[in-house]
Amino acid sequence: MSDTFFDKVYEICRKIPSGQVTTYGAIAAYIGSPKAARMVGWALNKSSSQKEFVPAHRVVNRNGLLTGKIHFPNYNTMKELLESEGIKIKDDKILNLEDILWKPE
Repeated sequence: MSDTFFDKVYEICRKIPSGQVTTYGAIAAYIGSPKAARMVGWALNKSSSQKEFVPAHRVVNRNGLLTGKIHFPNYNTMKELLESEGIKIKDDKILNLEDILWKPE
């Protein structure tokens, strides 16, 4: 794995399969910082500056809410990207979170 916390977050995010999501907390726990879910969000907010694409749209809060959507270029970008991968969303919440939840292991 890479050296910095942010690099570790980006590396894990790049492994999330299309059509699946994970949570800020799951990423934080996987990289050994279980109480750093908010810091994962900060890392993802900066991910657009990376040379290699980081699918930050595939990371949601523990309840399946699209809490990171305000950090995308347009208000509906996150939702549109997820829906283009076949993910069903209603009122900014993933409908079948348990079925599409990817756990980094």
